[in-house]
Amino acid sequence: MLEHLWNGWRSAYVTGSADSRPVATPGASVFTQILESGLSDEDAHIVHRGSWCFVIMNAFPYTSGHLMVLPYREVAELEDLAPDERSELWATVTDAVATLKSAYRPEGVNVGVNLGQAAGGSVSRHLHVHVVPRWVGDANFMTTVANTRTLPEALAESAAKVRAHWRGPNLDADV
Repeated sequence: MLEHLWNGWRSAYVTGSADSRPVATPGASVFTQILESGLSDEDAHIVHRGSWCFVIMNAFPYTSGHLMVLPYREVAELEDLAPDERSELWATVTDAVATLKSAYRPEGVNVGVNLGQAAGGSVSRHLHVHVVPRWVGDANFMTTVANTRTLPEALAESAAKVRAHWRGPNLDADV
């Protein structure tokens, strides 16, 4: 199993009183649970909200700045998106790419969707698009030898950086 080298980003919430937390829809995806949690966008690491979709930091990122773009509604398949969701999803993915280019100046960006558990979708019931900034050599010996990913900034710091650079819809960012 791949380890992540950092302190828990949710410790205050995890150690808080369970009685004070809102109850999410039973059987809901982790994304729906986050949306129904009552947490602020800052505490939930949501960096952008649109009418049909939102953008959240990946809690277990491949690199700093790893975003996920997804509809509010739990939908498993691309073809099940309503036209407004589909249109906003892809426009927001484009804005997310431009935002990461502005915020991180990566050498490349991966954009990917894993549809279904067999395709690697860890939360396959709630479609999400990964947007990951990449640099030559960002998969170093720590991942290969120690099965650990090193991250140079905390998740809250990444979220603040992304929010500061977000200029959507359909960005006018200088990239």
